[in-house]
Amino acid sequence: MTLKHRGFNAILLMLVLMVGCKKGSEQQNTQTNDVVSPKLNLMQANRLASLPFGCIQTEYPNKLGQTLHDSTHLKNPKTLHPAFYGCFDWHSSVHGHWSLVSLLRQFPEVNEAEAIRAKLIDNLSKENIEGELAYFNMEGNATYERTYGWAWLLKLAEELHTWDDPMAKELDANLQPLVEIIIKGYIDFLPKLNYPIRVGEHSNTAFGMSLAWDYAQTTNHIELKKVIENSVIRFYMSDIECPLNWEPSGFDFLSPCLQEVDIVRKVLSKEEFKKWFKSFLPMMTNTSFTLEPGKVSDRTDGKLVHIDGLNFSRAWCLYGIAETLPEYAHLRNIADEHITYSLPSIVDGNYEGTHWLGTFALYALNHSE
Repeated sequence: MTLKHRGFNAILLMLVLMVGCKKGSEQQNTQTNDVVSPKLNLMQANRLASLPFGCIQTEYPNKLGQTLHDSTHLKNPKTLHPAFYGCFDWHSSVHGHWSLVSLLRQFPEVNEAEAIRAKLIDNLSKENIEGELAYFNMEGNATYERTYGWAWLLKLAEELHTWDDPMAKELDANLQPLVEIIIKGYIDFLPKLNYPIRVGEHSNTAFGMSLAWDYAQTTNHIELKKVIENSVIRFYMSDIECPLNWEPSGFDFLSPCLQEVDIVRKVLSKEEFKKWFKSFLPMMTNTSFTLEPGKVSDRTDGKLVHIDGLNFSRAWCLYGIAETLPEYAHLRNIADEHITYSLPSIVDGNYEGTHWLGTFALYALNHSE
């Protein structure tokens, strides 16, 4: 049986199993204490792996997002990005690779494990990473994918670095020259950024620093940690009463309020964070606090389907708060509800969502334990 067929069967089974959690988005249960906590298991891993497995070597359709400085920049995606040419755009390809590495690490028996390994080895070869490095060194490309794609590249590097597997060690070594140029980009850029970018899409500063902080912590990169810590203090320490009721905007896949919470939570001590958080989102101290999942009207629209991503990213932020501050355990139910709303719909044949939403679902589920 092919991965595609297995994935289809898994979808049917998942929909049956989740009837108690979700009877359709139109009938979403708003009583959060009735929502079953979603968990990552082998069946879900097979389902999520099918998404990046099916696109990391799919060159078209493709959104290059480049600025042309001369005619030499006019090349096909695979020539410009020999490692990360698939999954519609560079950052989605990068985090698609992270998804496969994460799933292989957690579930060695995942469907098509050997084929997944073969694709990772093929794409993340030393020669291909040198090609990616050459792109960043081209005139005008030093800021390419700043900082969203940068953040996912460091998350991929972190996953490889912490996996005790011969393939992972080899790929980690291959990736290092690109990691170094991304780290330098952060260290050069953040001190020059006078104001944080508080949007719900790619350029959100808090998200870009959050994944980079994880890498810096894991690898004990002192300089990167310091520049992120200084930026967090400079950007966010005086913030109070974030207007959560203004969210979401129509194209959000990140919550400006909650992404800020996520990076501040990681950088401050527990006691410092507790004090800051109470002033930043005071309404969340109430155990009856509710937050409705974002509703998606049309999953064939590449922008409107962003709201599914918002539900997943809200969830991982809420899980993080509850993990750090146990007195906010009631937020876990809200996180569960957000995942439950969007999870059944991310494998639907619409490439607008399938090329990236599996990663967001996986990252949320990894935080749900």
